[in-house]
Amino acid sequence: MPTFEKFNLPDAGEGLTEAEIVHWHVAVGDAVTVNQTIVEIETAKSLVELPSPYTGVVTEILTPEGTTVEVGVPIIVVDTDPGGTAPAPTAPAGVVPDGADAPAAAPSPQAGTGDATPAASEGSGSVLVGYGTVEPGTATSAPSAPASTSAARASAPAAVGHATLPVLAKPPVRKLAKDLGVDLASVAGTGPGGIVTREDVQAYHEQAKAQPLATYADDDQPWLATGAVTADGRQTRVPVKSVRKRTAEAMVTSAFTAPHVTVFHTVDVTRTMKLVRTLREDREFADVRVTPLLVTAKALLLAVRRHPEINASWDDAAQEIVYKHYVNLGIAAATPRGLVVPNIKDAHRLDLHGLAGGIADLTATARAGRTSPTDMSDGTITITNVGVFGIDTGTPILNPGEAAILAFGAIREQPWVHKGKIRKRWVTQLALSFDHRLVDGELGARVLADVARILEDPARGLVWG
Repeated sequence: MPTFEKFNLPDAGEGLTEAEIVHWHVAVGDAVTVNQTIVEIETAKSLVELPSPYTGVVTEILTPEGTTVEVGVPIIVVDTDPGGTAPAPTAPAGVVPDGADAPAAAPSPQAGTGDATPAASEGSGSVLVGYGTVEPGTATSAPSAPASTSAARASAPAAVGHATLPVLAKPPVRKLAKDLGVDLASVAGTGPGGIVTREDVQAYHEQAKAQPLATYADDDQPWLATGAVTADGRQTRVPVKSVRKRTAEAMVTSAFTAPHVTVFHTVDVTRTMKLVRTLREDREFADVRVTPLLVTAKALLLAVRRHPEINASWDDAAQEIVYKHYVNLGIAAATPRGLVVPNIKDAHRLDLHGLAGGIADLTATARAGRTSPTDMSDGTITITNVGVFGIDTGTPILNPGEAAILAFGAIREQPWVHKGKIRKRWVTQLALSFDHRLVDGELGARVLADVARILEDPARGLVWG
């Protein structure tokens, strides 16, 4: 006899009260198992994959993609005793249909636990990390996409809840698409039987990188999908929400609360570039990526060790300066959903190899949209690598709760006076912004000068370290 169980949207962490349904990994009629990923949601801080608390067959999807739902509201119905159902669509050997796990997927760390428990009742809500629940409210749909969207969008199902044709792709290809942030449903498969290949994903990703300045209402741009086109068709208005909304609020608060001061330094980093080449050829660093950013991060950590008073925050409520006895080094990362600043916990304890691994893990997670609230909490000082975009320097805004942020500019070959002669050298610009309430000009200048001296002569770091 059928037994229908509703799965209520759980609190995905940090006591957040709502989330947006980004992508369903299952459709009506699909068989699911406990801990299988069934839906991807976006909170104000990150993307989170939710596991199924039941084994059974999906009978109804209550909230379509693009809907904002309050914690505790039912989002899916599963028949835990179907009594025999039609088999799921089959795929070629080694190919995983869209919406199925490949292979047995473990629950996302962002979800808080791999042992999610079934919802007790429709009103109680299911909790993943123990922040309690709220009474179920009504789901608020995001603005609908304009009627003049692309043919691909127009041909999409009118409502979630009806089975759609699966996207066929092998597990390694699915992982590649996930790492690159590519929606497999948007990729045309060129392999046998319409299978999406690695080359298909890479080609789609490269094409999506370039975004023209002028776009139109029928352009197939993901950042236009949730917007509404104005009557004259010349604008699309997209609600500000989730990660970008939280970032905007934090930056405005920081800009109008902390008095920013920025100092600059132009540096000859030729020896740093030689060190980077040497380390790339070192067998001990073969498993990590060595870049000038890595040396800059180490230089900043050494400068903080010499001037620990810059590793602080201003507690306005208590009227106290809080000096931190640890360094959680933030690395600003630009993602399609906005700026995030995850940090490497206790970075001051890491050697150069460990720091390289920490930076690699942090950036890969951020680009995949999987940065958790914990990863972004309790940062003490930050680096923003504007040079990766070809920018020479800037005046970065402080990450809230921190006293300083270092901007690392592009490295270019330039004429430079070296040992009394004009030579071609590798040169970059550094900019340090700091909170003038607790960092005076002398301290800020000394910290920046120390970073510059290590980049000019990395061997100096051995003495300071």
